[in-house]
Amino acid sequence: MKPKNGAAASERRLLSRGILLLCFVSFFLGMLVTDRFGSVPSPVMVQHRRLDRELQMSVSEEFVARPKPADDRDIMGEVSKTHEAIQYLEKSIDTLQMELAAKRSSNELHGAGGISKQRKKAFVVIGINTAFSSRKRRDSVRETWMPQGEKLKKLEEKGIIIRFTIGHSATSNNVLDKAIDAEDELHHDFLRLDHVEGYHKLSAKTKIFFSTAVALWDADFYVKVDDDVHLNLGMLIATLGRHKLKPRVYIGCMKSGPVLSDKNAKYHEPEFWKFGEDGNKYFRHATGQIYAISKDLATYISINQPILHKYANEDVSLGAWFIGLDVEHIDDRDMCCGTPPDCEWKAQAGNVCVASFDWKCSGVCNPVERLKYVHSRCSEGEDAIWSASF
Repeated sequence: MKPKNGAAASERRLLSRGILLLCFVSFFLGMLVTDRFGSVPSPVMVQHRRLDRELQMSVSEEFVARPKPADDRDIMGEVSKTHEAIQYLEKSIDTLQMELAAKRSSNELHGAGGISKQRKKAFVVIGINTAFSSRKRRDSVRETWMPQGEKLKKLEEKGIIIRFTIGHSATSNNVLDKAIDAEDELHHDFLRLDHVEGYHKLSAKTKIFFSTAVALWDADFYVKVDDDVHLNLGMLIATLGRHKLKPRVYIGCMKSGPVLSDKNAKYHEPEFWKFGEDGNKYFRHATGQIYAISKDLATYISINQPILHKYANEDVSLGAWFIGLDVEHIDDRDMCCGTPPDCEWKAQAGNVCVASFDWKCSGVCNPVERLKYVHSRCSEGEDAIWSASF
């Protein structure tokens, strides 16, 4: 009997250490949040205090109010519960760390000694991917589906932010950068990114766009669309509104194309070997012409930007970043309608498309000449965006 009683005493000492460890970690977490992150928003502080109370209640109920275990099996059960409590605490700490990291990311972008500007609340931030050479494309967008002037400002008041997204040239004060400066002075519709422009750098540009947008606007959704795609803003807003209450959503036309190992192919994948044998396909991901992600996914990209791997194709990269996360993939075929007659027939039937483009051109073919035509046949009407509810 003595050895058994000795084992029980040993287990009780382990429980005592576990209780002390929980109390110490709780105290340390309180000191960490209070002293080091005094500027943390109140929701994070509220979550910490709630966690602290739950932890103390758990310790009190499980280890104080209950009678002492009668045998070794009861003791081991209590040890197991102690480990579960520690795991719960670690998970909660991870959540706090992600929110704190997002706050630090915002502070670093704004500078000023870690003091950031207050982020503006919005429903959606729409980034129109464009290039230095695409002035005529941008003008076509401005003349069709993108409001201008006072209407653009009123749209922002409604919570809908629209910007052309562009980086900078490899050399400072380049004529290309000056041209964008002049264009922005005229239209006030650019979001300038800390990124060197280049077709083969779209994956990096995507990361920087989401990170910059998250730091500037506290939006429910963030959308990327190309400047050669026709978009019906009212339908987009209505579509996003249906998913507003869902966490971690990834919306677009989901596809799974072949992994191209041929170096001469347009969409050659240098890391084709990572996807298995020849002839394999990519994992399911949204086509790159247009897609939307919810706030928490955009925040995830912002926090983990330095370690997110970039594949050759931007849409594949985005899909890869969400592999392993608890993400809901929403395949919405209204976001990839064809140009007339496809989108026109659907509009006549009362099923107005969110976005339209030509698959063979990865956008509207000859957009400078044809975007107005597509708009005249497939538009939802100018008043749709103003009556859209979310």
